[in-house]
Amino acid sequence: MMRVLTGLSLSMVLSLAPGARADGPLDHVEIETVPVAGGVHMLVGAGGNIGLFAGRDGVFLVDDKYAVLNQKIRAAVGAIHPGPIRFVVNTHWHSDHTGGNELLSSAGSVVLAHDNVRKRMSNEQLNPFFGFPRERGPQKRMTEPAPAGALPPVTFDGTLTFHWDEEEIRVFHVEHAHTDGDAIVQWKKANVFHMGDVYFEGGFPLIDVISGGSVDGVIAAADLVLSLADEKTKIIPGHGPVATKKELQRYREMLQTIRDRVQAAIAAGKTLEQVQAARPTREWDEKLGKVFVSSDWLTASIYTSLTGERSTPARAATR
Repeated sequence: MMRVLTGLSLSMVLSLAPGARADGPLDHVEIETVPVAGGVHMLVGAGGNIGLFAGRDGVFLVDDKYAVLNQKIRAAVGAIHPGPIRFVVNTHWHSDHTGGNELLSSAGSVVLAHDNVRKRMSNEQLNPFFGFPRERGPQKRMTEPAPAGALPPVTFDGTLTFHWDEEEIRVFHVEHAHTDGDAIVQWKKANVFHMGDVYFEGGFPLIDVISGGSVDGVIAAADLVLSLADEKTKIIPGHGPVATKKELQRYREMLQTIRDRVQAAIAAGKTLEQVQAARPTREWDEKLGKVFVSSDWLTASIYTSLTGERSTPARAATR
């Protein structure tokens, strides 16, 4: 039932895998700076997209990729603003979004995240790239706890607002979406959102069911952003190019269609293998299923999400 590793590309393992080592293979990666709108930029390279906003108060980052890329990230930030990186918001716990926490914290940045991000980083976690809880097998296949210095020292359970020069930056939690600790960031004046891995543009999403994610939560989070967006809104996804409301709407409709097909198959008593064979993702397989997540993996995560086999809640932080 849990054949969820079908069709993964090497690029996904290197750039997305939570807990993946990134201490050598990424040395060649360069950081590209993409202007978005209203002083917001996106930093692109291996790992999750970084959101960057700078002003008189210094620099505000969303996510920080891998530690091995820290110097290149700091150089890219310095080319936009010479001031300090004052705050870093983690959109969720995966190491391609939090790998730079320890180095940035040691340099004086304050790292913030949802409560469940710190909880999951404080404890070993089953890596979503090696199956669901019943598939531990003979190997441990776990992501080790993050160093104490990498844990976000400030956490929240609902929303935060930063008043940054003339900009208002809202950070809000969305429940059981990509994980159980996702945060979406909105720059209200700039009309920009950073959705973290709740939104993958140009590929199928990774729904990390074993970290409390669910397909219904991803759809609900997309609906929330769509309700706040307009035709001029720019959206930074966790992975992929800057998108618009129209593209997010297409993503949401795709997931709803696939979800409904899988749900109907579950109601008819179909096994996971039977649902995968029916290809509920068929219209999108050629374009999206060869980029990051395979169609079989997406189908498996949705099937598992809908049958209620979510992971146990994150344990209390131990550090």
